[in-house]
Amino acid sequence: MTKLKLGPLEDDKPVKLTIELPAAVFRDLRSYAEILTHSVGLMTRTEPAKLIAPMIERRMATDRAFAKARRNATQLAPRYSVHDAGQETDATMDCR
Repeated sequence: MTKLKLGPLEDDKPVKLTIELPAAVFRDLRSYAEILTHSVGLMTRTEPAKLIAPMIERRMATDRAFAKARRNATQLAPRYSVHDAGQETDATMDCR
């Protein structure tokens, strides 16, 4: 059995994104989807486009430099939430 970095794909509500890939990358992606379909034992073919998000997610999750930079950026930036929009918070107090 082939040991791939991706396992079965989660069914999640997607955000539509249009990208262009070099033909060689798409061929490799199609081959990866084929191998994944056989190694997981799926009856239906895995669409190559379904692999892109999990591959990017896996890459970012294992990139130590990205994780460190993200932690540092989070510590420096004020924390806002969607619920704070239009309301005064500690970071946006009125200083009259």
